[in-house]
Amino acid sequence: MARAQRGYRCSACGAEAAAHAGRCPRCEAWNTLEPFQRGPTAGGPGRGGHIAAEPGRALSLGDVPDDAGVRLPTSIPEFDRVLGGGIVPGSLVLVGGEPGIGKSTLMLQAAARLADAGLAVAYICGEESPRQVKMRATRLGVEGARVTLIPEANLDAALAAAIEANADVLIIDSIQSVYVDGLEARAGGPAQLAEAGARLVGWAKEREIATIVTGHVTKGGEIAGPRLLEHLVDAVLYFESAESGLLRVLRAVKNRFGATDEVGVFEMTGEGLRSVESPSAAFLEAAGIPASGCAATAIIEGSRPLAIEVQALAVESHLAAPRRIASGLEVSRLHLLLAVLARRGGLFAGNLDVVATVSGGLRLRDPAADLAAIAALASAIRDKELDPATAFLGEVALSGAIR
Repeated sequence: MARAQRGYRCSACGAEAAAHAGRCPRCEAWNTLEPFQRGPTAGGPGRGGHIAAEPGRALSLGDVPDDAGVRLPTSIPEFDRVLGGGIVPGSLVLVGGEPGIGKSTLMLQAAARLADAGLAVAYICGEESPRQVKMRATRLGVEGARVTLIPEANLDAALAAAIEANADVLIIDSIQSVYVDGLEARAGGPAQLAEAGARLVGWAKEREIATIVTGHVTKGGEIAGPRLLEHLVDAVLYFESAESGLLRVLRAVKNRFGATDEVGVFEMTGEGLRSVESPSAAFLEAAGIPASGCAATAIIEGSRPLAIEVQALAVESHLAAPRRIASGLEVSRLHLLLAVLARRGGLFAGNLDVVATVSGGLRLRDPAADLAAIAALASAIRDKELDPATAFLGEVALSGAIR
């Protein structure tokens, strides 16, 4: 007899449980179990209600074609760089970022470029009405692009419309705005996102349709929803930006068809996002006029080096506990470098408020930039300007040694 399966699913790891508990049995996270309902399944005489199934398709590994396949370039240089040369047919790409950073702008520009290349592009606008999408397209100068808009929140109905339109590329903006019919859960919830992601993966690979979806991020900078969603997709890209900054950085943290940690740099203009041909010049230009507390360095992001500037400011504090503010690098890393500078360098900042930032809004992950951060902090504490023609590269150990 057909019946619906009900239970609880962990929003952190996707584990399922029959009964509610305060702690997930798999990842041991607290208060992450949320109710879900799966559609009716057919029972049978077999053990556990399962019925015999027809054998699936099997083939030898040596019989699989080893050609790389044809990629679909978007003609947006920095976007194609992060993707590894273009979109792979049948792949599912997830693009996450903060509100207003430019995800929808990039998706619409990519849709227009792909349509100009002769591809059939379907655009599921779950967050905006067709009129709002048209207004955005007019601002971007792509109002004449042959893009099929699908203003539908029901995922199954939207996918059926994309098939009817013979789409080669499908763009969904955003995955939190669509829902799977039959699940007793709100749109954007963990259960809906996990089911929508699973359906999209199977749908895209079965029909060889390149699919791009956008996703919201949490306060911690991670894509909202279960971690399972990032495991399902083929590529995960993050949009990053400094507050009120014009530069945008698109970073690949997962890519089955290209290099991870590859970055693309864009500039937000009145006509949309523009690829930056020389990121190093843009980052150094964003740094401004040379002053004390500024140190240049070079880091490796993906497959190319970037020249950036680390900036620091130290002022006398009137608080019992002086503040430590960091943008572009972790506060814990700032505390560590200040401790090394005090113990090994004799420069104490215990009575100073210290602010550190990275030019262009880039997030500093390369440990080779430690020396530039130390130099910027020392320059800020002494209020002495460093030579702008000198670059600082090296990892700083707790002993004060430079590696």
